[in-house]
Amino acid sequence: MVIRIGVLTPHAATGPEAEFPQMAPGVLSCVARVSAGWKESQPTATELRALTASPLDDAAATFDGSTVDAIAYASTTSAYAIGFEVEQALVSRLAERLGTPVASTCASAVLALHILGAERIALVHPPWFDAEENDLGTAYFQTQGFDVVSAASADLPHDPRRISTDDLTAWTAGAVSDDTEAVFVGGNGFRATGAIDALEAELGRPVLTANQVLLWNLLVEAGASVEVNGYGRLFAHTRQPAGR
Repeated sequence: MVIRIGVLTPHAATGPEAEFPQMAPGVLSCVARVSAGWKESQPTATELRALTASPLDDAAATFDGSTVDAIAYASTTSAYAIGFEVEQALVSRLAERLGTPVASTCASAVLALHILGAERIALVHPPWFDAEENDLGTAYFQTQGFDVVSAASADLPHDPRRISTDDLTAWTAGAVSDDTEAVFVGGNGFRATGAIDALEAELGRPVLTANQVLLWNLLVEAGASVEVNGYGRLFAHTRQPAGR
């Protein structure tokens, strides 16, 4: 079974378009990059909020009349900047406009954490996230009732191509405290799915990543029966699509 997913993202780094088919070989992705026009490589919260208005709608027009089964809005940082309620409204707006199921990264993480029954969480972010983004991530999940035990950028190379799965696994395992009930590795350009199984085995608790939770939610919303193995215990949990 082939599932076609349209990916909306402001990030130049390869992320969901590589990790979706890695987790589920029957998934095909096509990418529309949101034109951000940022002057700096690290956008401010204000720039991230602006990204979710006209620039996002312009990029979404790429999928008007297309044959994709679902659409992913893949941006951890912009969700942190706008907050959960606005993120949910954004998803609803796009779904209504395009007539296609839509899911976003952080709202998917919130849903997954609730389903897993986790309340005390650790946030692990890419090395290129700064202190402001760690704080925004903490505030985002706190508004949804989670106790954020820690939020830190991984002490790893800033070049994604130089980050090995073993190094990510080792750093995360050493950074997560024993009283944490689940880990969320944010950043859709942070290719972390390869570390999920090893981390769950070592930590003994659920490990979620940005692209993993997004794919999980998209498959449900698209009504796709796709078995995913080797990428965490989350895929053992099913639910009804929203609104059904």
